[in-house]
Amino acid sequence: MFDTLLTPERIARETAAGHWRGRTITDFLDEHAAASPDKVAFVDSRRSITYAELRRLVDRVALGLLERGVGPGDVISFQLPNRIEWVVLHYAATRIGAISNPLIPIYREREVGYMVGLARSRMVVVPREFRGFDYPEMIERLRPGWEQPVDLLVVGEPSWDELVDTAWEERADPAVLAPLRPDADDVTLLIFTSGTTGEPKGVMHTHNTMVAANDPLPVRLGITGDSVLHMASTLAHLTGFLYGARLNVQNGATCVLQDVWDPAAFVELVAQHRITYTSAATPFLHDLLDVPDLAEHDLSSLVRFCCMGAPIPPAVVRAAREALPGLVVVGGWGQTEEGLVTIGIPGDPEEKIVETDGFPWPGMEIRVVDEHGAVVPARTEGALQVRGPFLFVGYAERLDLTRSLLVPADDGGEAWFDTGDLAYIDEDGYLRISGRTKDVIIRGGENIPVAYVENALYEHPAVDAVAIVATPDPRLQERACACVVLRPGTELSFEDLQRFLAGRGVAKQYWPERLVVLEDLPRTPSGKIQKFQLRDRMAGS
Repeated sequence: MFDTLLTPERIARETAAGHWRGRTITDFLDEHAAASPDKVAFVDSRRSITYAELRRLVDRVALGLLERGVGPGDVISFQLPNRIEWVVLHYAATRIGAISNPLIPIYREREVGYMVGLARSRMVVVPREFRGFDYPEMIERLRPGWEQPVDLLVVGEPSWDELVDTAWEERADPAVLAPLRPDADDVTLLIFTSGTTGEPKGVMHTHNTMVAANDPLPVRLGITGDSVLHMASTLAHLTGFLYGARLNVQNGATCVLQDVWDPAAFVELVAQHRITYTSAATPFLHDLLDVPDLAEHDLSSLVRFCCMGAPIPPAVVRAAREALPGLVVVGGWGQTEEGLVTIGIPGDPEEKIVETDGFPWPGMEIRVVDEHGAVVPARTEGALQVRGPFLFVGYAERLDLTRSLLVPADDGGEAWFDTGDLAYIDEDGYLRISGRTKDVIIRGGENIPVAYVENALYEHPAVDAVAIVATPDPRLQERACACVVLRPGTELSFEDLQRFLAGRGVAKQYWPERLVVLEDLPRTPSGKIQKFQLRDRMAGS
């Protein structure tokens, strides 16, 4: 079990305010399985499952996990695509008080090796193959490097089939699960966020923080038990985790999962399942509007598109309004550490949609401060700080780092979390992210951990110095450009760079998409690389 920074004072404060309700996601599953057993809970690319079927399957897998030695407080890492097995595993882990550690499917040796090692995972669950990659082979290569023994389960093979064996109902009493229900203040999620110092950080959330993060959505966005949700972003991102794997169950609704984003397929899914709501990065909306025969499909059910992770260009909002007049597009901002903090309000004027990142959720507080920690006036840029019921309870094995980002409150309330972002708040309380103090590139809503990739490139024998900077892109907002200085007498092509990163096990999505070889990098008198100069130079070339 990991140590956290959760205090009795915070528990009492959030409970008294009604934000923390002492509930787990399986409480909601049990309620809806009893009330609406035949209602479809999830649909994936191969099948659907009702609430009653989901509950039975979750219990079977939970019993199977116990049989294999997984118990309360143990970490289960799973690197699965957006399929029903992902959902079942997370809910089964919750049922027995284990901690879910979802891993993004694009991660390879470098990321998976580090994350599973830091998490001290008891078990790793992977598909046999997804998009042409052999996951069990990768895990077998990594196993000798982990200090802890790691049980490997492969979905679709005998080890996994044993977990869902119908004979469990004869061999074990599901009543053994009831005493294992976790406390709502226990850690339920260990999810990694992109590192800015060469290491990803393991963000810890409790049952209370995750349930609270979804509680305000029905009122703000009109979600009910009749809604049909959709998720194409990986469930291993907090966006997918909250709004793909859990939001529907908290509201007794249906969720349609897409394991590979394809806008044309999404259009078909909307018409087939009458999808009403989706959350995704802004480029997904761009892709939807580019579907050639969009007008030929019945998309009248789709009424909400929540864009996360990147600003919404005005032209995209106007194109959406013209092509899909019944669709309301809103943007939001958040981080893995605190979920979605702000989001637009349906009915907002266009300037609020395209010029801000939304209004805070109930219970979440935001402020902008200057270099001395004083709150600045409206529309004045400064460091963004947040606090509230969605805030995480610490970085796993990095509590000192967590403490360094917490600013004591002068009002006697909870400490403020320094997000590392620059922002301003307008006169109406709407947030606008204006820059990042963290060295991260956001490509289509996906964080690229710059220092992490730079550290990998510094291992190349031809590289003397490297700086990765963002270059603007009309669809993805930013792409990564590697500016390198080579050692005398060496050469490096873009193809060489790609092969090297592949050999180091760096996820392909993190690879720079452009290579520029320079004689030197601009630096301050103290030797620090001036990335703003490189950004300006690369943007104009």
